[in-house]
Amino acid sequence: MFLARPLFRLVPDDTTIPFMKGRKLGLAFSVILSVLSVVLAFYPGLEKGIDFRGGILMEVRTAQPADLGAIRTGIGDLGLGEAGVQEFGDASTVLVRLPVQGDEAATQVAVNQVRATLEQVSPGARLLRTEAVGNRVSDELFTGSMIALGLSMLAMMAYIWFRFEWQFAVGAIATLLLETTKVIGFLAVTRIEFSLTTVAAVLTIIGFSVNDKVVVYDRMRENLRRYKTMPLRELIDKSINETLNRTLGTSMTLLLSALPLALFGGDTLAGFAWTMVFGIVATTTSSIFIAAPILLFLGENRLRRGTEAPSPATRAASGT
Repeated sequence: MFLARPLFRLVPDDTTIPFMKGRKLGLAFSVILSVLSVVLAFYPGLEKGIDFRGGILMEVRTAQPADLGAIRTGIGDLGLGEAGVQEFGDASTVLVRLPVQGDEAATQVAVNQVRATLEQVSPGARLLRTEAVGNRVSDELFTGSMIALGLSMLAMMAYIWFRFEWQFAVGAIATLLLETTKVIGFLAVTRIEFSLTTVAAVLTIIGFSVNDKVVVYDRMRENLRRYKTMPLRELIDKSINETLNRTLGTSMTLLLSALPLALFGGDTLAGFAWTMVFGIVATTTSSIFIAAPILLFLGENRLRRGTEAPSPATRAASGT
């Protein structure tokens, strides 16, 4: 008996928040953010990682706190192209980026020159890792990643299209597109590297988004059968409130998993984790303020064709 009901609820069971009152504002705000995200994706553009941009990446550990200015000057004098030098994690760890040097032999020569320069500028410096990706390989990786994203979205769209009525499918598809563009805009604003790792985060977000919408849509479809005369706007609000605990609980669980990685997982995992954190928040809010309003707009005269708002007596009799 003690465990008959959950000990903790994020929101009361009898919550009746009128979400659809803010549908126009939510949709307008979402569209504006998505348009800005698309613009930012082209200008200033995404900060592509070495996977997609190509080049040489070296992680260096210095004996003392690194003098970034001296390291940058020493590498710049080698004539290897525009070099990027930045602190990575702590003051004694440095990332050195170089553009593509040509073939494998030229790449090895460049790495040896940088190593020699580092030993002169910062005695005792150690090269922890070196990654080199050519132009052809980076182009193939980028193309493959875009194909993976596209196929994932198409698969999710097809699943929803065949499982629900077309109004539900269009709402989910439009929401997926808006969510994905916002994640891309987030990467452009924060300058998190767009790499294979962040592509994996975007794919995870797409899967979570579809799962979240299926749960809410299932409840809406059940309520459409249960409450034959309830206006669609009222029914959507009721369905969202009924699934709110589940939606928030799932999102909070994922958020509590991703946030520690973002804060304490180090620079290697930070890009993936922060992308996940943003995606979880965006997905949770979009299920309520984007997918549902689109369904209301498309289905108001179709899913509830010819129905009138019920009288108080009828509503009481139906238990609504």
